Amino acid sequence: MSAPLKLRNIGPKSAAWLRQVGLRTEEDLRAIGALEAFMRVKRAGFKPSLNLLYALEGALMGCHWQEVPAERRSELLVAADAAIALLPPPRGRPAAAPVTTTHHAREDAAPVFSLFDEPDSGD
Repeated sequence: MSAPLKLRNIGPKSAAWLRQVGLRTEEDLRAIGALEAFMRVKRAGFKPSLNLLYALEGALMGCHWQEVPAERRSELLVAADAAIALLPPPRGRPAAAPVTTTHHAREDAAPVFSLFDEPDSGD
């Protein structure tokens, strides 16, 4: 039996997420790679940041997550964005969309007065 997952960059919370998606050993993680491990955590309903993706890649490379080359991080980001776009919307609620505010002004609307406005003295 392999040793429990204990890798550089992987803290207790990340290790717990990985265990909950069936990744209990370094061999499990190596078999599927950083991106698929990240996506399994995301599909399970957790809300990992991209730092987890970089931490997983760094763990597999044996370096600190900030030492993962910028080119590789860019590749991972593009791949993660593509994989996330394929995820189904959350159940029971619509997928989030950009929020905009629209103000409509009517020309025939009466002026709005505040309770704090001074009354017109008629001068």
